[in-house]
Amino acid sequence: MSTARERLKEALAILEVTAKKSLGQNFLVSDVVIQRIIDQVKDFKPEALIEVGPGPGALTYFLKQMNVPLQLIELDHVIAAYWRDQGLPVIEQDALQMDWSQFYSDKKLVFVSNLPYQISSSIVIERSLEDVGPEHMVLMFQKEVAQRIRGIARDDHYGLLSVIAQTFWKISMVTEAGARDFQPAPKVQSRVLAFSRIPTEVKNRKAFLTFVKCAFAQRRKLLKKNLTGVLNQKKITEEQLIGWLAELGFPETARAEELSPVQFVKLYQKFGFES
Repeated sequence: MSTARERLKEALAILEVTAKKSLGQNFLVSDVVIQRIIDQVKDFKPEALIEVGPGPGALTYFLKQMNVPLQLIELDHVIAAYWRDQGLPVIEQDALQMDWSQFYSDKKLVFVSNLPYQISSSIVIERSLEDVGPEHMVLMFQKEVAQRIRGIARDDHYGLLSVIAQTFWKISMVTEAGARDFQPAPKVQSRVLAFSRIPTEVKNRKAFLTFVKCAFAQRRKLLKKNLTGVLNQKKITEEQLIGWLAELGFPETARAEELSPVQFVKLYQKFGFES
């Protein structure tokens, strides 16, 4: 079988294109990394697949061999036409601007992508806000973003993205990817994460996101200060908040970065956003 580098060279010759910095294109050429991603996708036993940014097809080459419906989303017009010519359905649109509900059915959907780095955080947040959506995701991130997604309380990487991702997904690492695993080589290291949807007590996901955003608004400020606006909105006193923090085992000087995702959900529920 041909190597990833050979397949890329062949595809680029047909396409007559080069990687576009404006679209965050760095083409994956590591056979080892590709195989680890594909193995993880297979482990999820997908009944339908969606890939954002297939590019010349490092992952698409194998995804289309799984014999399940495969939907591509590709912003580059030339690359989109290339895949249509091969009989694959392609939506030529920004993945952050489209209605994803059109892809959701009773089939187990797996979302896989070597994500353009500039949209990676936003797309995780968006998929986390959906009550119904992909059952699993296998996504490539800049290493620092992956560290934020899996960050733990009191860790330097821990923040809004950590809380939202971990509240709605079980997350594990699939593989690392270095600069040499791409063409052209990016200036950053990469990491692939696997996501599996988990049950949650949060009913109003957008309200929860707003709550966590307020909590982390100014990282070094006390949590009670960052939540002043929420306290006023819900007519809750600072003394009540201090009492709720005490129930969770925290002093009134607690900061947002000290609460785990589970503790964030418990505190959020006290405010009555879902009553």
